[in-house]
Amino acid sequence: MSEPSDRTVPFFDYPALSRNDEQQLVEIFRDICRRGAYISQSDMRDFEQELARYVGARYVLGMANATDALHLAVRAAGIGAGDEVLFSSHTMVATAAAVAYAGAKPIPVECGADHLIEPDCLEEAITARTRAIIPTQLNGRTAKMDAIMEIAERHGLLVLEDAAQALGSRYRGRCAGTFGLASCVSFYPAKTLGCLGDGGCVITNDESIYRKLCLLRDHGRDERGEVITWGLNSRLDNLQAAILRFKLPNYPETIERRRAIARRYQQRLGDLPGLVLPPAPDSHPDHYDIFQNYEIEADRRDALRAYLQQRGVGTLVQWGGKAVHQFQGLGYRRELPRTERLFQRLLLLPMNQLLSDQDVEYICDQICAFCEQQAIRRSAA
Repeated sequence: MSEPSDRTVPFFDYPALSRNDEQQLVEIFRDICRRGAYISQSDMRDFEQELARYVGARYVLGMANATDALHLAVRAAGIGAGDEVLFSSHTMVATAAAVAYAGAKPIPVECGADHLIEPDCLEEAITARTRAIIPTQLNGRTAKMDAIMEIAERHGLLVLEDAAQALGSRYRGRCAGTFGLASCVSFYPAKTLGCLGDGGCVITNDESIYRKLCLLRDHGRDERGEVITWGLNSRLDNLQAAILRFKLPNYPETIERRRAIARRYQQRLGDLPGLVLPPAPDSHPDHYDIFQNYEIEADRRDALRAYLQQRGVGTLVQWGGKAVHQFQGLGYRRELPRTERLFQRLLLLPMNQLLSDQDVEYICDQICAFCEQQAIRRSAA
């Protein structure tokens, strides 16, 4: 039986983000400062172009954060007062907030067994006011976009993607964020491609949306500096853009490291009773998952989490253990029983490229020990 240990594996080692590349990051900082290149300089423009090539899109626009990115994409799409937008309630509240602050009404729907928006539940939620669908490409996996796009086309709806957690994830060979009219991506430090602060972007193939977003992120000003509409101040900081540009060439290796960790989790934990793991890498030809998170289901979630905490392993229950529709302060009075049952079981294990092989084995050892302990107790009973 495993005993408490002095070893610790944090859920995410934030100091290591700068420690591992400190010399290069300091050089980037010095270069930006010496050039006085603080706002909307070549570093941001170059990063936008390089990221657009990476995902196979026409346009990328750096934004201050992913919430702003999605909010401005909703506004650029012309969605506003009187409109309803469908989204999976298994997402960060920012997905719904982006809709609400555009004046529209976010309508939560069920998620499926893959923890993503369930296409079968979209049809029953569509009303005469429904204007758009926002699938969240959650945990580094892309939703069943062929089914979602078919529903949207049949009902004349727009599709905007919350791809905050899915940069580089693919469905049937196509990158998350490139299916709908526009999408958002997050560069929060713990994301697969993270900067050293807040950051995000919009991806789009639509020139009209691109031009509107250029105005909306910069006070409504055009290239002459003339204010021609209401806008916000939501440009990606140039220093953060330079840091992201430094990291982008190594991004495929970052993803492969995460996928290697996911394979090891599957090998060690896949047959344990009481656990449901996410699909293993390469388990389905339609999906290429980047494993932004490793979200499991556990019969005794809270007991497992406490057991791991005692042994120095950090875990996380996303969004405080509540789906968006469960936050009563938001005014929802609806039930989504499948999503609610799922939230009683969900747990994120450590998943990032900073983990060592020894860290991964230690995590697996502790989970195996917990499951063995539970099996002994059940047999004794």
